[in-house]
Amino acid sequence: MVVLSRHDCGVWESVEIRGKEADEKGINSLRKGLPARMDELAQLGHTLWRRRKNVLASFNIGASNGPVEAINGRLEHLRGITLGFRNLNHYILRCLIQAGQLQRKINVL
Repeated sequence: MVVLSRHDCGVWESVEIRGKEADEKGINSLRKGLPARMDELAQLGHTLWRRRKNVLASFNIGASNGPVEAINGRLEHLRGITLGFRNLNHYILRCLIQAGQLQRKINVL
């Protein structure tokens, strides 16, 4: 998370900090440590502070959605090249074959 940090001389700079506690400190600094002219950032800080459990939980997934996106990409490509199946079961079968990369194993297609 990138946080605004204030030096003793009054100069603001952006500092990158990592970790859940650091992210919570960053949200707290947006909520309390801003000058009066930065009302929109202060409002953002208050909103993030109210929703901090949800915001911080979204960073601790630990899993990638890459494989799911790869399958979705294959299915979108299939939908684009098929000019229309009249039978839904055939379309579903074709999607399963395409997404499971079974084309090489089935000689009919």
